[in-house]
Amino acid sequence: MTRAVETTDIISKHLPGVSTVSTDLLREGAPIEPDPPVSHWKPEAVYYEDGARIEAAFRNYIHRADAKQQEDSYEIFICHANVIRYIVCRALQFPPEGWLRLSLNNGSITHLVVRPDGRVALRALGDTGFMPPDKISRS
Repeated sequence: MTRAVETTDIISKHLPGVSTVSTDLLREGAPIEPDPPVSHWKPEAVYYEDGARIEAAFRNYIHRADAKQQEDSYEIFICHANVIRYIVCRALQFPPEGWLRLSLNNGSITHLVVRPDGRVALRALGDTGFMPPDKISRS
């Protein structure tokens, strides 16, 4: 998680007063065996270990706001692409086995909205429009 921690340190300097929390739930891993299978990608991790942890992250962090909440709230997750792709599939109620079909650039921004009524919208997936083209690389 070295890159995620470094990125958190950089971003937090621009968000004074915003607290940071570190969790192993968002650590990179292989969330679930992709379907259809991908022959060129053989993870070192074991799906049942990583998958349970990443699913726990989804269940812990992705939810609708309390009905009494009066203002919008925002949470920033700084983690790796496999975790983001899986969470996006789960939040949109897409088959999570399709997570590896999504491609994200390193350092990109994904914007997921969970409305109080439970509807979910994906506003941006892997956006790198803020980066100079020579700094963009795929994960």
